[in-house]
Amino acid sequence: MKNLRQIVTKAIVAKGKERTDSKEILCPPNKPTSILGCWVINHTHQAKKAGKYVEVSGKFDINVWYSHNNHSKTSVFTETIPYKDRIRLHYRDEPTSRVEEVIVDVIQHPNCTEAIISECGEKFVICVERELVAEVVGETKVCVTVHPHTFEEEWPNRDESSSSSHRHGHGHGHGEQEHKKGKDSSPF
Repeated sequence: MKNLRQIVTKAIVAKGKERTDSKEILCPPNKPTSILGCWVINHTHQAKKAGKYVEVSGKFDINVWYSHNNHSKTSVFTETIPYKDRIRLHYRDEPTSRVEEVIVDVIQHPNCTEAIISECGEKFVICVERELVAEVVGETKVCVTVHPHTFEEEWPNRDESSSSSHRHGHGHGHGEQEHKKGKDSSPF
């Protein structure tokens, strides 16, 4: 035990992932004849921890380009859709303090997978998928072994000028006499 130390550090202590498929019912002002396109934009979200879950509150805009008046006119209908997701956390380490940071990454931004006109013929049924990953960063303990001996070898400290003249004398084939002369003339 005397060679073990506990270090308190910040690390990811919990993770969770949630994939959501939802059906959104939209009511355009004109009776649609056909859907020409659908896209989801402007996704924003914020998160907070609630017990063993991360609660994500977000919203996105659904835009539907459609024809109406028996294919004689086109319009774009936009609606903002709010959502709340609960991501269950799986802990690897219990945090050692109550100060925790929640990070939510978007794996799949809200995306339209299907857009159809409802059976009554007056609404849109839009299928949207999204996938989020939550991570909780907190303080945790790491155990390390302390070695009493140093493993790093000693490096000699030499003056650069003396080591370069040393190398210069040997590198160019100058005789032993010249090397001794330089050594004797040194003031040190």
